[in-house]
Amino acid sequence: MMKPVREYRWTFPHERMQTDESSLPLDSLGNEAQGIAKKLSDELNLSMTLCELLVSRGIDSFDKAKAFFRPDFNDLHDPFLMDGMERAVERIERAAASKEHVLVYGDYDVDGTNGTALLWSFLKRVGANVTYFVPDRIKDGYGLSPSGVEHVKASGATLLITVDCGITAVENIETVQRSGIDVVICDHHEPADRLPNAYAVLDPIKPGCSYPFKQLCGCGVAFKLLQALITRDSIRTLFEQGGDQPLESYLDFVTLATTADIVPLVGENRTLVSLGLNLINKSPRPGIQALIQTSGMKRTRISGGQIVFIIAPRINAVGRLGDAMRAVELLTCESYDTALSLAKVFEDENRARRKLDEEAFLEAQQIVENSPDLLQESAIVLHGESWHPGVIGIVASRLVERYYRPTIMMTTVDGVAKGSARSVSGFDIHKALKKCESTLIQFGGHKYAAGLTVELNRVNEFREAFNAVAKEQLTEELLTPQIRIESEVNLSEFTPNFVNVLRQFAPHGPGNMRPVFAARNVQLSGAPRIVGNNHLTFKVRKNGRVFDAIGFNLGAHIDRLRSSNGGIDVAFSIDESEYAGEVIPQLKVRDIK
Repeated sequence: MMKPVREYRWTFPHERMQTDESSLPLDSLGNEAQGIAKKLSDELNLSMTLCELLVSRGIDSFDKAKAFFRPDFNDLHDPFLMDGMERAVERIERAAASKEHVLVYGDYDVDGTNGTALLWSFLKRVGANVTYFVPDRIKDGYGLSPSGVEHVKASGATLLITVDCGITAVENIETVQRSGIDVVICDHHEPADRLPNAYAVLDPIKPGCSYPFKQLCGCGVAFKLLQALITRDSIRTLFEQGGDQPLESYLDFVTLATTADIVPLVGENRTLVSLGLNLINKSPRPGIQALIQTSGMKRTRISGGQIVFIIAPRINAVGRLGDAMRAVELLTCESYDTALSLAKVFEDENRARRKLDEEAFLEAQQIVENSPDLLQESAIVLHGESWHPGVIGIVASRLVERYYRPTIMMTTVDGVAKGSARSVSGFDIHKALKKCESTLIQFGGHKYAAGLTVELNRVNEFREAFNAVAKEQLTEELLTPQIRIESEVNLSEFTPNFVNVLRQFAPHGPGNMRPVFAARNVQLSGAPRIVGNNHLTFKVRKNGRVFDAIGFNLGAHIDRLRSSNGGIDVAFSIDESEYAGEVIPQLKVRDIK
């Protein structure tokens, strides 16, 4: 069905209060911020617009600007600032020296499989007796489940390291510890009411942890563990004997995980991803190179966005539809030919995943469209007996995009309803689930994404409880999607130097989104047209300069453009296209008024 024109609310810096999802200071555009931007403009020889963008990201000095534009490995925090790190390092060093069996246990998504690949490959390099295990999404469920505990006990391991899971598995961790297996947890999720009684717990957001950067992904926490381990003489000596690749060579794993897990790309995360992208573009390991090849991407400059939308879904697909252990196998593969064979399987399974995804999305959309009462609710909560558990999270995200409501998709697995929850900006879905805890078997996750399990006979009870919480907290403003304009500009500002500096604001992601500009009263040049799958292309003119513009999936706006007699206002980011060998700026349009 035709997607209607969506009306967005444009917000400008001076209209916004500072929140935990925006780095914009309270006095953005105020006298103090303007003064800082002017000082930066003089010191960096950059335009005021660019310097205002820097200030809005908390870059308020020459040194911070230098670190922003030139990320360096030495910028990373001391890993021993993380609570539990000393005990974790001591236990792993002892296990490696005595050849104890170490088992790395990771989640089945991109974060977990890359974290598993990172820890396993590092420990193997330093001579540890190490194996890995990734649970089956359907048979084992999320994290360190009861069936996962049985696998751990049967493995013969004496040390278990979890990555991207474990912080909420309080009872299961205690079961493992009682069986004589020490546990080191590397996680980044919200803890339960009490922490697991593990040998060491690494989680920067756990109570009492003073680590200065709180927004690492699970693989990022595992990398901090590597940073700490290599400070030990015994580990460092073995590491150096194991090859000539430095510790930084593991940042490709961290980059895939960090970008795919949609954690904020600020501070330490931005440094990790910047360095990791350089590594991926200069010398990708065989598994990543094979994924680039089979997905049809050109080996030009792989961006964070391409990881999120092209590489990550292929890694996730094998865990959604089958055995996620294959993801670790591909990521750690040393033979390109073997990696290429595996990557082709990933491509096939991703294609199958997309088919299941589309079928479930169309069915869910039909349910919503045929249920007027459902459209009046503040949240969408659906349960389908036959939806594949591997795609309900993706479908929930697509429903949020279409209806802009917090959405929970559930399916039946082993006699219970298992679901994935996705949210809208400003609504903490994890806290909302916490308020409905009495109707749930279990839940866990983040502010904007979570997983949950409900008894089948309590699905309707849970739906009513969750909708009551959503109705109480969601205002009409929160349910209206907004476009955050960072600066109102004149198109003449977009000189080659401006675009070159703007390019260096990447990598983009939450907390450092691609800047969105607004230009007022620009004139159409020529006739707009629709190309490809509902993409709108046109040209705009202002003060004698003409720019190409493209609005992906904005074909519904064409009548609005055709009937426009005067100028139009456009919200856009700056992209680049190549014409006759020349790179030229292009407006990537977000909205038209």
